[in-house]
Amino acid sequence: MTATVAVDEPAGVQAPEGAVARSPLPYGRARTIALLSLFLASTMELLDTTIVNVALPTIETGLRASAAQLQWMVAAYPLAFAVGLITGSRLGDLWGRKKVFLAGLVGFTLMSAACGFAPDASALVGFRALQGLAAAAMIPQVLSSLQVMYAPHERAKAMGMFTGLAGLSAVLGPVIGALLTEADLGGLGWRSIFLVNVPFGALAVVAALRWVPESVATGRPRVDLRGVTVLAAGLLAVLYPLTMGRELGWPAWVYAAMAAGAVVLGVFARSQVRAERAGREPLVATSLYRGRGFAAGSALNALLFLAMSSYFLCQTVYLQAGLGWSVLKAGLAGVPFALTTTMFAGVGVVVLAPRIGRRVLQVGALTWAAGAVLFALAVHGADSGTSVWSFVPAFVVAGAGFGLMVSPIGVFTLADVPVDKAGSASGLFSTTGQLSGAAGVAVVGSVFFSVVESHASSVPVEMFRPAMEVALAILVGLMLVAAVVARQLPAMPVAADRAAGSSGH
Repeated sequence: MTATVAVDEPAGVQAPEGAVARSPLPYGRARTIALLSLFLASTMELLDTTIVNVALPTIETGLRASAAQLQWMVAAYPLAFAVGLITGSRLGDLWGRKKVFLAGLVGFTLMSAACGFAPDASALVGFRALQGLAAAAMIPQVLSSLQVMYAPHERAKAMGMFTGLAGLSAVLGPVIGALLTEADLGGLGWRSIFLVNVPFGALAVVAALRWVPESVATGRPRVDLRGVTVLAAGLLAVLYPLTMGRELGWPAWVYAAMAAGAVVLGVFARSQVRAERAGREPLVATSLYRGRGFAAGSALNALLFLAMSSYFLCQTVYLQAGLGWSVLKAGLAGVPFALTTTMFAGVGVVVLAPRIGRRVLQVGALTWAAGAVLFALAVHGADSGTSVWSFVPAFVVAGAGFGLMVSPIGVFTLADVPVDKAGSASGLFSTTGQLSGAAGVAVVGSVFFSVVESHASSVPVEMFRPAMEVALAILVGLMLVAAVVARQLPAMPVAADRAAGSSGH
């Protein structure tokens, strides 16, 4: 199928297969500005994945939230985001990516304001879920617009930039959240971590109106509301009991609900396979998982986000509730992690990936595991008087490992995906990460708080030390598995570019 291309585009800049550009595609400086406007919106969304973590103890005090509510404040956002992500992508294909992007961006900005003015913990959880749904309309259009704006041989770098931005923003979230909470601008306290999105959201809207091109899919994709409902029901049936079970004392209905959820998800998966075999367009293109690289990359991405979300949650609670650190001190303690993540993310995707291939991901996983071991050693001897410097070596090593993984992973995962399925693959890749993040908070968070409760003591550090050690042991295990999974990825990240070039795109 031939793509429709705007007449004033230079040679080599064209819409991908299956896309029609309804406005001239930007190039040169205009394309750079369009990219920056998309990344501004993405950065807001990505920061909100982890920015709430460092403020949890403050929110707990201010809104009198329970431990389960705190977990849901973190998990509701990525869960709603993941459930709505594929539908958001379809709506963009059908109605126009720019239109849906702007609608999601406006909704995200409004829900950020609602979170900032939430009157109680339950309302905050609800607004976080709605914020995630708005993000689900916004972010797929960023990925699809990258497909439209960049030629096939340029897309790997664009996706690498996006993946690296995702990791960096997630790392910087707790640092920025701590600075905003501690600054107490206008007496807002933790509320400013959400309200700060309002002016930046308005700026992103103005930039998108001017620079982001409009495009739609050439076909008429079907919005499978029934499939979305079944998927959402299955995920909630599994994740809700996991999050609430500990606080409720693990009654029998919790296990029954999780079992029912697993059955529903199995039925959903089977329906997607049947739909694709019948020639209909499924909600989830299961055929993509037949490619060893995409299947392994998705699994590796799931392990990465599961580890990341649970690590940041447990670390934040440990440093503040266990060691008694202030919000600002706990947030700034993560600066070494953020700096080394930034440095090694660039080194990983630009220098090491082209030279040593998938081994960069294995080195990253093992390095992060080593950082977790160093952190566990520091935790074992820490008390309320322990200096930040005792944890710096662990943060530096862990950040280096995380950086080596988070930036190159998208390039390797999409290396053997056909160009005409790149959009679907990107959406599924992101969905996998978000769902895993929600699962990590629910599962590891429940284990963490259960260990805390089982070590009741009048000395906080004695309660939280064993819980943090267990969480770090889980992280080490996840990274060892990740190192094994990475061996299934394509040896080098350039296969997709060569394939695109040889196909004449």
